[in-house]
Amino acid sequence: MQAVKQNTSPITLIQPTAEIGAQVYQLIANCPPLDTNSMYCNLLQSSHFAETAVAAMLDEEVVGFISGYRIPQRPDSLFVWQVAVGEKARGQGLATQMLKAILSRPENQDIKRIETTITPDNRASWALFEGLARKLDTEISSSVMFDKTTHFADQHASEMLVKVGPFKSQKL
Repeated sequence: MQAVKQNTSPITLIQPTAEIGAQVYQLIANCPPLDTNSMYCNLLQSSHFAETAVAAMLDEEVVGFISGYRIPQRPDSLFVWQVAVGEKARGQGLATQMLKAILSRPENQDIKRIETTITPDNRASWALFEGLARKLDTEISSSVMFDKTTHFADQHASEMLVKVGPFKSQKL
């Protein structure tokens, strides 16, 4: 576990368990513009995909969560599904610390790339992954993965596939 300074109580980063899945669901619901998934999905992210996820706890409350998985065709690539940081924990670099926690786990030492999707207007996510690329001294690229019209029937903004890597060192 890692601790992140926060006011009087430290934020602790943990590998999630299914017991916090409902809190993860609520956190994501409270973090627009993130899309909510089903609570069942968050339970699976917190159990089946726990090795590539992290929860930030302030006392007994989930204040941050990153879900991800290894891309089956490219197991050295981590796909970051969602990054959620609640209001109580914003402005402290928590998202970067959570990514670092995932990458620093012994079972994830072979990850050499990160991929994610970001809508063009999500400045916070762009800043996070651009900063990560700088800290890892690697490249960042983007291209359309899911088009607004072709894939989302004009019901959602296009999702840009963002690739960070390859990186040699996971030292952030």
